[in-house]
Amino acid sequence: MKADQRDVLTGVYYIDGDVASGYGALAAGCKFIAGYPITPSTEAAEAFARIAPKGGAMFIQMEDELASISAIVGAAWAGAKTMTITSGPGYSLMMETIGYGAMLETPFVLLNIQRGGPSTGVPTKTGQADMMQARWGSHGDYELIAIAPDSPQELFDHTIKAFNLAEKYRCPVMIMADECVGHMTEKVVIPRAEEIELEPRRWYTGPPDEYIPFKPDEDLVPKMVKAGSGHKLFISGRLHDERGYPVDNEHFELKYVRRLIDKIMCNKDKIIELKEEQLDDADVVVVSYGISSRVAVRGIEMAREKGIKVGNLRLITVWPFPDERITELAKKVKAFVVPEINYGQVVFDVARCCHGNANVVLVPHGGAGVHMPDDICDAILLGAKEERKIEKVIEFKTQLEKLVFKGGSKLKE
Repeated sequence: MKADQRDVLTGVYYIDGDVASGYGALAAGCKFIAGYPITPSTEAAEAFARIAPKGGAMFIQMEDELASISAIVGAAWAGAKTMTITSGPGYSLMMETIGYGAMLETPFVLLNIQRGGPSTGVPTKTGQADMMQARWGSHGDYELIAIAPDSPQELFDHTIKAFNLAEKYRCPVMIMADECVGHMTEKVVIPRAEEIELEPRRWYTGPPDEYIPFKPDEDLVPKMVKAGSGHKLFISGRLHDERGYPVDNEHFELKYVRRLIDKIMCNKDKIIELKEEQLDDADVVVVSYGISSRVAVRGIEMAREKGIKVGNLRLITVWPFPDERITELAKKVKAFVVPEINYGQVVFDVARCCHGNANVVLVPHGGAGVHMPDDICDAILLGAKEERKIEKVIEFKTQLEKLVFKGGSKLKE
C-alpha cells in the first residue's frame, strides 16, 4: 500500500478500541478484510469499511464466519495482507480454518473482541474466556501468536504489530482483546505512514522453476509467491513435504509439524512482549492481561498502601507464554495473583511454570463485568501471608461469587 494512501489516517482521534483496530489494519497495509457482523466487534469492521476505499483496500461482508476466514486465507495466498474480525460463537466457527492456516503457514490476523459466554452468552458484555481457545482451539499440534491489548491506543499499535508478526513468521496471529477495551473510548494518536515500520511479505525472488513452496530459510520460515504467478504450487491441508505434496509417514510428521512449532518457539525471545513494574523486591506478582490489567493497577496500589511489596507483570503477548520469566520469578516471590474474566485459563500456565516454588492465587470473574479492585487487593494479601508452597491453584472467591454461593439473597434485593 502506498504511503500517501495510508496517510488518510494520520491525526489525533478520540475513538474506541474497535475503531482503532480497524484503522490499525489499514495503517499496517491490510488490503482485504472479510467478516460477518457480531457484537461486540462490529465497529472494527465498520471503521475499516468506511476508510478502506481511500486506502486502496476492500471490506466484504460474507455470509458467515466460515466463509469469512476462508476468504482471507485465499486472499493471503493471492498476495494481500488480510484480517478477519469476530467474537465468541464466530471465533468457534473459525477454529478449523485457523488450523488450516497454520498448516499452510498462511500469514493473517484475527481480531477477537471477547464477550461473555459460553454459546450466545452475554453478547454486549465483556469476557476473557477465549484465551485457551486461542492456544488450543484447532485440532493437532501447531503454534501461533496471541496479543492482548489493554487500551484503544494499543489496539491500533498492536494491530500493526500483529500484521508484522504474521508476515515475519508466516502464521496466524490473534488479537485477543475484550469488550471493555474494544468499546473503551480514549485518545489515539496515529502517526504518518512513513513513521510506521512494516514487515514486508517474504517473497521468493529466484527462478520460478526452482521454487519449493515449503522449503524453510535458516530461521525456519519459507518464502511465498502469489498463487497464479507461474510458480508450481500445491496447497493442501494434508501433512505435506516441502513441495506441498501430501505424505503420511512419521518422518514427515516429525520434520514438518516440528518446524511449525519450532519457528515460533525458537524465536520466543523476539516475539514475547511484557510490561514489568516493581518486580525487583516483590513478594507477590500480579499477572494480568487486557482490561484486567487496568483494574489490577488499583488493587496493587491498595495492597502497597497496606505495606505489601507487589510487582506487576502484564502479558502483552500471551502466546507463546513467557515460561522462563515466570519460572525465574517463582524462585524469588511468595505468590502470583492472576485476575482473569473467566474461571481459570492462563492461571494454569502460571502454575505450570512455578514448579511448586510459589503459590498461585486465581481471582476469577464469570464475565459481563470486571473485577473489583478490592478483590484483587484481598487476593494479594492472601498470597503474601501464605507461607506454604503448593502445586495447585488457590481460588480466591470474588465478592460477587460469595453472594451467589450464599444463595444470592443480596442479589435479589
